[in-house]
Amino acid sequence: MSEASAPGLFGLRGQVALVTGAAGGLGQAIALAYAGQGADLVLSDRDAAAAEAVAARCRDSGVRAQVQAADLAEPGQAEALGARAAAVFGRIDTLVCNAGMQGPAGPGLATERADWDRVFQVNLASAQALCAALVPPMAARRTGCVILMASIAALRGNRAIGLYGLTKAALAQMARNLAVEWGPFGVRANAIAPGLIRTPLAAGLMADEGFMARRLALTPLRRVGEPHEVAGVAVLLAAAAGAFISGQTLVVDGGTLVSDGLEPIAAQV
Repeated sequence: MSEASAPGLFGLRGQVALVTGAAGGLGQAIALAYAGQGADLVLSDRDAAAAEAVAARCRDSGVRAQVQAADLAEPGQAEALGARAAAVFGRIDTLVCNAGMQGPAGPGLATERADWDRVFQVNLASAQALCAALVPPMAARRTGCVILMASIAALRGNRAIGLYGLTKAALAQMARNLAVEWGPFGVRANAIAPGLIRTPLAAGLMADEGFMARRLALTPLRRVGEPHEVAGVAVLLAAAAGAFISGQTLVVDGGTLVSDGLEPIAAQV
């Protein structure tokens, strides 16, 4: 049997993972995928009841799952969450910083300072605080995984949600920095950059026929992504299959980012 087909390549049994933003579309998909692969879970969201509903579904897979509610827009809550999460099952092996917000749309230079502070707090500062709390213990055990949820908005200019793109670009750079700094201690760090994914956050965009026509014309696969397709990448990065991947930003966008922007050529039969 080849190593590529060896049992357990994508299994997470024995791991404990913390997933933030666990009640949202991507967070829920990642939590359920991790549970399906055997990981025990600490789930966090500002909506404790919604997170508990996700935890209950995770427990149906036979794993342990507990909720630690936190509003990461509030300074200090991320630090407290890190300490509480590590105490639930004694450690965190994989940290998935998925919680985030878009913030206001419009010209970047017109951004109000309060909006700037809030978006950076939720998307970036909270991830930094969680890493500061949980990466050193991973390093002490000589193993650990950090996954930061970026976006294709981190990898190209954007006239509508530039503030969001700034924070997501910073997360991609944080993954590279963490990989270099903590790799010698066995800790891996990566970012995932989704494109348009079918989540509640994208509902408004998906209801806009004009936008969808333009976006799908620029997406080689001609469809939006599904949450489980992002969750699958999160499983890869946390599992043995991804053990030699670090410091990368994995794009999950159906090819949007690499599209030449031209109309498709009619297929020849």
